[in-house]
Amino acid sequence: MSPVYRRRRLFVGAALLLVIAVAIGGFAAVSSVLNGGQSGSGGVTSPAGQESGPAVGPQPTASPSATPSATPEGNGCERNLVTVTAATDKTVYAAGENPLLTLKVTNGNRVPCEINMGTSQMEFLVTSGSDRIFSSTDCQADATDLVKTIAPGQSETANFPWQRNRTVQGCTPIDAKPGAGGAYYVFTARLADKTSPKAVFQLD
Repeated sequence: MSPVYRRRRLFVGAALLLVIAVAIGGFAAVSSVLNGGQSGSGGVTSPAGQESGPAVGPQPTASPSATPSATPEGNGCERNLVTVTAATDKTVYAAGENPLLTLKVTNGNRVPCEINMGTSQMEFLVTSGSDRIFSSTDCQADATDLVKTIAPGQSETANFPWQRNRTVQGCTPIDAKPGAGGAYYVFTARLADKTSPKAVFQLD
């Protein structure tokens, strides 16, 4: 075989190998595109920015000592300028009507105040004379924190629909019901160490 003929055969063989290599490389590239960028373990990568679940707000701290106070003073808020008041949506309730109890917090400072209005801080208390009728803390399962920023001169409210039931500390079952027939009751709201003036209402 002549040297020229051997060189031509080597050139053709090399060219054929190059074509096969390009074909294999192209197939690998196309395969990668069709697979959508799957990882070697078979897991599919989540799109950028996609959340794995619903957004969850700040969780209450587990340390009681770190629980925000109802009226913090560190940012310039004065305790005596934050007030708590109690109100009901009516003064007289017909038989079968449930009172709506409202706790209202007002910031009388000239600066915004961060105030914990969670169930860990508040109480809705109903009494009749010396008789303790109901407290929202008696059967409270999970006390949570909820810090609100209240602007100067503004208020935040929390509502509690009272089912006209009695409760005792420790949530022991009790069959007795509050008296009706025109009886008067007093609602008092408490937030941390602040207690509201009394709100009087009547049950028919």
